[in-house]
Amino acid sequence: MSNDRSFESEISTLVRAALEEDIGGCDFTAMLVPADRRAHATVISRERAVLCGAPWFEQCFREIDGAVDIDWRAKEGTEVSPGDTLCEIHGNARALLTAERAALNFLQALSATASATRAYVAAVAGTGACIYDTRKTLPGLRVAQKYAVRVGGGHNHRMGLYAGVLIKENHIAVAGGIAQALRAAAEIAPAGIPLQIEVENCAELEEALVAGAKLILLDNFNVEQMRHAVRITAGRAELEASGGITLSNLRTVAETGVDRISIGSITKDVKAIDLSMRIALHEGRPDVPAA
Repeated sequence: MSNDRSFESEISTLVRAALEEDIGGCDFTAMLVPADRRAHATVISRERAVLCGAPWFEQCFREIDGAVDIDWRAKEGTEVSPGDTLCEIHGNARALLTAERAALNFLQALSATASATRAYVAAVAGTGACIYDTRKTLPGLRVAQKYAVRVGGGHNHRMGLYAGVLIKENHIAVAGGIAQALRAAAEIAPAGIPLQIEVENCAELEEALVAGAKLILLDNFNVEQMRHAVRITAGRAELEASGGITLSNLRTVAETGVDRISIGSITKDVKAIDLSMRIALHEGRPDVPAA
């Protein structure tokens, strides 16, 4: 996240964009309900998940009704089961109906990323390897999804191009080689900016180590190549594995001794968690089903 924008302002900006996208000039359907009516809503999980996204969920309602009251029954980052009540909401009925879809979209998507991350983190438990995300995020949701990765127990790679140097194959080719690229990067990178280089085989790894690289990405190495890379490196640099890694082979990768494993799928291939919101008007009016 950029230094001049707080986490709260990032949330507000994204929520306002989501509401504008959904509401436009008016929510005609919500006008079926009298403007002064109040309502009560309950959000329930339909599947097992790690709950994530409460700040965005809450902001969706409060942008429309600042007096809305949300009582969370499950805490951010906890695992919930099918049938669990996540929260109860009290407020203006029109506001609840209008904010519902945007609020659920955030909660479903971010819970999906947190849940996927938690599964990967659990799979490497005890190996010493850490799970990292990538820049393969859904457009506009970079800050939110990286937050969800942290909630799921993972770690964030650079937030954007401005937040770190990652020298890849094309950068190396243009710079004239691994050593030249590392020297040039060291000259231009401000203090505190991480500097990482990608290698495609163990010969390139040895070049990077001789040139003083301290953070090296092993691009699409197979398991035996990773083991060899760990032996070659012998603690001189931090090694990150990336490419072709899934839950089915994750433990084997972690056991090679690499320090970090970056997983693009936890942000780009997520399947929204199934949540349900039911709204009931006060004064004994019948339920209004969620669309």
